[in-house]
Amino acid sequence: MTYSRTILHHDVRPRELWGWAMYDFANSGYTTVVITAVFNAYFVAVVARDALWATFAWTAALSFSYLLVVLSAPVVGAYADQHGAKKKLLAASTAGCVLFTALLYFAQPGTLWFAIGCLIVSNFFFGSGENLIAAFLPEISRVRAMGRVSGWGWSLGYLGGLVTLGLCLLYVAWAEAQGRAAAQFVPVTMLITAGIFALASLPMFLLLRERTVPVVGKKARLRAAWSEVWQTASRLGQFPDLRRFLLCSLFYQAGIMAVITLTAIYADQALQFNTRQILLLVLVVNITAAVGALLCGHLQDRIGHVPAIALTLGGWIVAIVLAWAAHTPGLFWLAANVAGLCLGASQSAGRALVGVLAPPSHLAEFFGFWGLAVKLASIAGPLTYGVTTWLTGGDHRLALLLVGSYFVVGLILLSGVRAVRGRRAALRSERFSFAQQVD
Repeated sequence: MTYSRTILHHDVRPRELWGWAMYDFANSGYTTVVITAVFNAYFVAVVARDALWATFAWTAALSFSYLLVVLSAPVVGAYADQHGAKKKLLAASTAGCVLFTALLYFAQPGTLWFAIGCLIVSNFFFGSGENLIAAFLPEISRVRAMGRVSGWGWSLGYLGGLVTLGLCLLYVAWAEAQGRAAAQFVPVTMLITAGIFALASLPMFLLLRERTVPVVGKKARLRAAWSEVWQTASRLGQFPDLRRFLLCSLFYQAGIMAVITLTAIYADQALQFNTRQILLLVLVVNITAAVGALLCGHLQDRIGHVPAIALTLGGWIVAIVLAWAAHTPGLFWLAANVAGLCLGASQSAGRALVGVLAPPSHLAEFFGFWGLAVKLASIAGPLTYGVTTWLTGGDHRLALLLVGSYFVVGLILLSGVRAVRGRRAALRSERFSFAQQVD
C-alpha cells in the first residue's frame, strides 16, 4: 500500500489532494494582503485619513461582513449537503471575492463608503468559501491522517500568501523607488491579489471531485435547507464535545482574527513601522505560519487533537504578552513569529478536529456551524480592539491585552473537550440516521 493510500480514502487520487490544497494557496493572498498586511493600514491612514474612528470603521466593516457569513453559513452548508453543490457554491464565492478585491483598486481618499462596500462584499465571499473548502477535508482524508492533511493545506496556503505578498512587496519597492505615494501603488496590489486568487484556484475546480450525493429534489430547496439547519441546531446536544469545541473556537478565534486583522495597524500605530517594514514582517510571519501548520499537523496525529490545540493556545498567550511588552522592533519581531507558528498550527488543528467530531453525512452543514463560530469570533475580536482604541483615544497596547484574554478563555473551555468521545457520538448519530433511512 502506498503512503497516499494510508492517508486518503480509497477513491481519492493524490492529485485531488493537491487540487484541494491549492485552494488554500489561492485564497491566502486575500487574507495576507487585504486583511493583514497592506489594505488595512492603507484604509486607516489614506482612505480614512487617520481619523480617530478609522480603526473602528475598519473593524466595524469587517464585523458586518462576518455577520453576513454568520447568518448564511449554516444554510449554505445544509444546501451544499442536500444538493451536492459545494463546488458550485465555491465557484460563486471565488468569483465574487476576486471581483470585489479587484474593485478595491479604485479605493482612494474620498471614497470611504465605496471602499467599505467592496471590503464587506469581498470578505463575505471569502468567508463563505472558507467554510465550503473545509467541508471537503473529511471526504478526502482518513480520520487518522486528518491533522496532517489539514496541515498540508494550511502550510501550502501560507506559502500562497507568501507568494502574493512577495510579488506585492517587489512592486511596492519598485514604486517607492519611483517616488510614488501609497495612494498610487497600494491599489495595484489589489489587482495582483485578485489575479493570483483567480489563477491559483483553478486546480481545485479542475481536479477535485464533488462526492456528495444530492438527497432532495429541486423544489423547496431553501425551505429544506433551513429545516435541516434547525434540526441540526436542535441536535447539537447530542454532540457535547463538538458543541464545547465550537464555543472554545468562538473565543480563541476571536483573538486570532483580531491579530490577523490588526497586525499591520498595530505595527504602524504602536511601533511606527512603514509600509515596506510591515510587508517584510508579514512575509516572514507567513513562512513561520507555514512551518507551524506543517509541524502541528504531524504532531496532532501523534499526541492528539486537543493537546495540540492546547499547546498552540499557550503559545498565543506568550506571543500576546511579548507584543504588549515590545517597544523596539526586535521584540515585536519575536512576538510576531511566535504568533506565526501558533497561527498556522491552531487554524490547521481546529479544522481537523471539526472533521473528526462531525457526522460524515453532514460535513458541509457542521463545517457551516464551525464557520458560524469562527465568523462570530471575527466580529468579537476585531471589534473589541477597534472599540477599545476608539474609547481610549488610541491605546493599542490595552486593546491587545483585552484581545489576549480570549485565548485564556479558549484554553479553559478546551480542557473539557474529549476527541475520542466526540468521534463516537458522531458515528453513533450516523448509524442512527442510516437506520432511519432504511426503515
